[in-house]
Amino acid sequence: MLTNIRFRLIGPSQMLNLHGLLVLSFALLIAMTSAHQFRVGGQMGWSLPTDQNAMSYNQWAEKNRFQIADSLLFVYQPDQDSVLQVDKDAYNNCNTSSFISKFDDGNTVFTFTRSGSFYFISGFDNNCKRNESLVVVVMADRSKTALGTNQSSPSPSPTR
Repeated sequence: MLTNIRFRLIGPSQMLNLHGLLVLSFALLIAMTSAHQFRVGGQMGWSLPTDQNAMSYNQWAEKNRFQIADSLLFVYQPDQDSVLQVDKDAYNNCNTSSFISKFDDGNTVFTFTRSGSFYFISGFDNNCKRNESLVVVVMADRSKTALGTNQSSPSPSPTR
């Protein structure tokens, strides 16, 4: 029997704290649902392609839509491979000595902070020359176009 029911009133400061917590939780939920992590190479991970009929990394990237705040997960054996973020010229020439960033921990997460093209190659010269390379095009943030700014679309991913 429910004979001893108590109601507790909360004061204005507690209401503000509760409201702030709800807003923060909602913002976190939105951020978590809008950003995706993509595992490069699927189950195979970031490694030298062994099957001639396998989908290339660039074919995989073309089947996905990448947005700002999305991330790539590169999984690889750190003693057998690495990931280099490079510019377009280093990508086209498999130049492993000219890189923007080098990752060699075996479990690399790269988060996109802007739109445009991002170029990745294996840190092992021969692996890059055997198609262990990736171009990702991150879509422009279209939420700002409502303000009247005119943004151009990123160019399509180049082929090698």
